[in-house]
Amino acid sequence: MAKHPGEVYVQRRSGFDRDGLGSAGMGVRLPEVARRFLTHQRLLVIGGADAAGALWASPLYGPPGFVHADGEREVIAETVPAAVDPLHGAFAAPSPIGALVLEPATRRRMRVNGTGHDQGGRLVVIADQIFANCPKHITPREVRGEVHAGPAAAVGDRLSAEQRRFIAGADTFFIASSADGHGVDLSHRGGDPGFVLARDATTLSWPEYRGNAMYMTLGNLHLQPRSGLLFVDWTGARPALRLTGRASIDWDPGRVAEHPGAERMIDFVVDRVVETLGPALVWDRVS
Repeated sequence: MAKHPGEVYVQRRSGFDRDGLGSAGMGVRLPEVARRFLTHQRLLVIGGADAAGALWASPLYGPPGFVHADGEREVIAETVPAAVDPLHGAFAAPSPIGALVLEPATRRRMRVNGTGHDQGGRLVVIADQIFANCPKHITPREVRGEVHAGPAAAVGDRLSAEQRRFIAGADTFFIASSADGHGVDLSHRGGDPGFVLARDATTLSWPEYRGNAMYMTLGNLHLQPRSGLLFVDWTGARPALRLTGRASIDWDPGRVAEHPGAERMIDFVVDRVVETLGPALVWDRVS
């Protein structure tokens, strides 16, 4: 795969000049250890675009084995986004997808980017990139149970006061990003509760810390600001909160200095808000 110009820009600006970093160096083969890892998981987070081109991130849940591999490049989920999900129907034809399989208990995660296709209620992902990430910023959790609230959705273009409080208490969110010619990526962000700042009803901000130096999300945002955020309630008590909008990178050192250890700030402007009820897992935080 060709070098991603957005990733290269962010790497160089961040002081990394070594070749081979970023998506251009990712493989497309699922080793046996990765295949085994998939069969134990109960959470798959996907990113993609709706019919209007807006990016969204959505969770898919199931029993162990609902995500599995077929061959060295194919990952299959035995479910697809529900009717109330903004990504419902997004993969009726093969379309770019970013996927993240997360095991909070062990803080392990695997990302699969490629093309997704709804084949009879199964989401089939043909991978262009497959890679594991380090466990940084992942809060360990274990599954305690399930909830099965009926499907419902609330849609708007602004965050309510309650939604802003929920975001302010979050220690985790997921972000979908994309760039023309480089597909969709789905990534994880984590920190202490309060690391995401709900500045007003349409603007969020968060600090970015040093990670694995690939800068796949930031490289996408440098070229294309459209993005989608997902906040899940790990207790299962409230709906999943999905946002689509536009993100920008702020390199101002004075602003970054307000967050020790951060390298830059991200500002996100909300275009649409969707809250959905539905099947979810209940997780307990563990030490």
